[in-house]
Amino acid sequence: MKKLVAEFIGTLWLVLGGCGSAVLAASFPELGIGFVGVAFAFGLTVLTMVYAIGHISGCHLNPAVSIGLWAGGRFDKKELLPYIGAQVLGAISGAGILYLIANGKAGFEIGGFAANGYGEHSPGGYSMLSALITEIVITFMFLFIILGATHSKAPKGFSGLTIGLGLTLIHLISIPITNTSVNPARSLSQAIFANDWAMGQLWLFWIGPIVGAFIAGFIYKFLSPEADD
Repeated sequence: MKKLVAEFIGTLWLVLGGCGSAVLAASFPELGIGFVGVAFAFGLTVLTMVYAIGHISGCHLNPAVSIGLWAGGRFDKKELLPYIGAQVLGAISGAGILYLIANGKAGFEIGGFAANGYGEHSPGGYSMLSALITEIVITFMFLFIILGATHSKAPKGFSGLTIGLGLTLIHLISIPITNTSVNPARSLSQAIFANDWAMGQLWLFWIGPIVGAFIAGFIYKFLSPEADD
């Protein structure tokens, strides 16, 4: 239960901090933080939570991460569904808090609400195929980074910094393409509050990250298995 509570709080913070920066601060007149600021906001949420709850739950914050760690032999299959449930509930709660805050501004229009999309809903107008390739590849790389940074032979104490900066880089690459998912729970939480199109395109932001994470888990396990695998 402690692990699940930690995952709930951590995923809530990821959505509130990352998506909150996009909704509230990215385009603020003259002082907006832009794509770079949003990318760092997502990276900072993960970095801070790695050190806050990593020793409690492992700080997954993401169904794709849990699945990738399981595929890599680092996570017990029986914990998958409880973890994913906690992550989804945390993400939705974070999006709900963000909606309540954003709705307090006069004239607020929900718009895309930092939801992920492709085609006309891609920030740069990228196609469905481009979006799918992007989400598979960047999630593959994210899990590859996580599996390497948390390996028993990796330098100790630097995993949070490595993973946080890795997520920042991923967002710098892919915000123009899909608004960057890498995380099905984050995508679901924003789609619930956005317009109907977001729910219609949500499938890609579950399939893409999960496929990428699954492949990364198996490949990294082949390259550098833990001693007890």
